[in-house]
Amino acid sequence: MSSKEVVLSLGDAQVAALRAAELVTVRRADGGRWKIKAGRKVGAIRVGDLEIEVTPKVGLANMIFFLGYATSPGFRPEDVAGIPVTGLWPALATSLIRQARRALAPGPLRGYVTVDDALPLIRGRIRFTDQLAGRPGMPLPIEVQYDDHTPNFPENQILRAAIRRMLAVPRLRPVDRDDLTELDARLTGVTALPTGTPPPVWHAGRLNAHYAPALRLSELILLNSSADPGTGVHTIAAFVVNMEKVFEAFIGTALRDALSAYPGHTETPGKDTLDPGRAIRIEPDVLHLIDGRPAAVFDAKYKIEPGTGRPTNPDLYQMLAYCTALNLRTGWIIYAEGADPPTTWHVRNTDIQIGYQPLNLRQPPDQLLKDVQAFAHSAIHQTVPAYLYHP
Repeated sequence: MSSKEVVLSLGDAQVAALRAAELVTVRRADGGRWKIKAGRKVGAIRVGDLEIEVTPKVGLANMIFFLGYATSPGFRPEDVAGIPVTGLWPALATSLIRQARRALAPGPLRGYVTVDDALPLIRGRIRFTDQLAGRPGMPLPIEVQYDDHTPNFPENQILRAAIRRMLAVPRLRPVDRDDLTELDARLTGVTALPTGTPPPVWHAGRLNAHYAPALRLSELILLNSSADPGTGVHTIAAFVVNMEKVFEAFIGTALRDALSAYPGHTETPGKDTLDPGRAIRIEPDVLHLIDGRPAAVFDAKYKIEPGTGRPTNPDLYQMLAYCTALNLRTGWIIYAEGADPPTTWHVRNTDIQIGYQPLNLRQPPDQLLKDVQAFAHSAIHQTVPAYLYHP
């Protein structure tokens, strides 16, 4: 769908579903029809026989890479190579299949869970209180508690839920549907999470490190998508993301990785205050600190529409406030698809300068990460005294 407004005939249930998904704006038009217009969010929604897809201008492969990289730096540029360029659902399916295969290559992860059960023999520990309360004078069955080594634990539950969510969406290629079905079969015995249930909590570690990219992508699918098999008037499937938030998260992670070569640590977002009384909070997207003191500040702006990829007065005023409050001489605003070349402005009657750095989000992910790394290197050398870093 383009950014232009279109007029469609819609039923009440379709209007309600579109508004609930927040992928497009829906306004009443003449003759009982409705005006549909894309906004800042991208994704796809199907309501019965109505399909609407708002494709990101950065391309589907790059969008998926941004989503995966922002939540897990282990998501690599080659993970999105060869993703279908037409259709959001095929692109998501291909990505999930690739990550799930890598995760399940050694076999489904297994772990220990505590089970309470009534058995005809002793296994683990006897629950004497439950035995006496529920079966006084009866020798069998025995109330026991034991640790079971099983694949039915959070990591596999999340992965299977995402696979089944993708199996419920439209426009899958037959080969992708077959692959997803085969992966689902490999997780036989794993509890299927009920629709609407939040993904269970899992903790990254050495034993599940090979699962991490697949789990991060699965969580993104579960948190940003929905699939109603048809309990209402229409079958509904949707995947919606806010590209402004995705861009901010990607820049935060990419800069944190690039700045890890220097002393100090990076906060995403940074947290400080504008006033001495600490009543007015400020949260720049990225704040690098050395010895607990602000050393470099960055803010990301996703303004990819034609003619908007340059700093606006509010953006510049915001960065000026950051630099003043943080006692920094330079702050950087990073734009998606900037219309002007990189430049720096000196603020009159101050020693503050504001840098403007555009990024080409349409280029391959590996080159984009190199550009972010080069920019971080240049920025830190311009803003931090030489004795504080390793040249």
